[in-house]
Amino acid sequence: MDIFKIIAVGIITVICAVILKQVKPELAIMVSIAGSLTIVLLILSSVTNLFGSYRNLLEKTGLSGNLFTCILKVIGVGYLVEFSSGICAEAGISSVANKILLAGKVLILIMCMPVLQSLIDVVLKLVP
Repeated sequence: MDIFKIIAVGIITVICAVILKQVKPELAIMVSIAGSLTIVLLILSSVTNLFGSYRNLLEKTGLSGNLFTCILKVIGVGYLVEFSSGICAEAGISSVANKILLAGKVLILIMCMPVLQSLIDVVLKLVP
C-alpha cells in the first residue's frame, strides 16, 4: 500500500532532519522540503484517480463544469497554503506562515463567490 511508503518517507525525513538540525540547521529545512515533495509525488497517482471520480460525479449530477473547476481550485489552494505555511513554520518563521494562511483564506473566500452565487440562485428558484 502507498500509505506505508508515505509513512516510511515521512519517518526517514524526520530522522534525517532532526540529525541534521544539530549539525547543519540550514540543511535540515532542505531535507524536510525534499521529503515533503517526495510524499506529494507519491500521492499524485491517487489524485489523478480522484479527478476521474469527480468527473463521473459531475456527469451524474449535471452541475456546471465551472463550479467543479472552482471547487477543485479552492481545494488546491487550501493544500498549497497549508504546505507552504508548514514549511515556513518549520523553518521558525511563524509570522510569514501566518500571513500565508491569512492570504490563502482570503483567496479561498474570493474564489468561492461563484459557488455561493450559484447556491443563492438555486435557493431563490426554490422559494416561491
